[in-house]
Amino acid sequence: MARKILIWVIFYLGTIVAASSAALWEIQSYYFALEQPFFAPPAWLFGPVWTILYIFVATIGYRIVMLPQSDIKPVLIALWTLQFALNTIWTPSFFGAQNLGIALIYIGALDIVVLISMALLWTRDRISFWLALPYMAWIGFATALNAGFFLLN
Repeated sequence: MARKILIWVIFYLGTIVAASSAALWEIQSYYFALEQPFFAPPAWLFGPVWTILYIFVATIGYRIVMLPQSDIKPVLIALWTLQFALNTIWTPSFFGAQNLGIALIYIGALDIVVLISMALLWTRDRISFWLALPYMAWIGFATALNAGFFLLN
């Protein structure tokens, strides 16, 4: 049991490290200087939502690693890793490089990878599928938001 908890903690710490890249840039001043789409949520909402979603993402990664060996398990691990990389690179693209177009490409790719992952998870791990659903909903919304920023700025 301690080993399983340790594995999950490692996944969650990975999400924290990835999310902490946001601390490298002056996010607030850049974000509020942009022309905001009419549907932009209040800035305070992002922290709580991402905290919950990163718990879900870590849990999905943990559950995938703990699945029984199969032909599809390496594919699921690769897809989880790819979505994690795309999620991580979005922040420095949007806030660091301040390149809304490149950020939109990354988040669009993230949407595709998560949808493929969900399709594969549906028959292999329904809990992970259901954990991925709010994540997909939020990144879908974030994609629309990124597109709105891109078009307005």
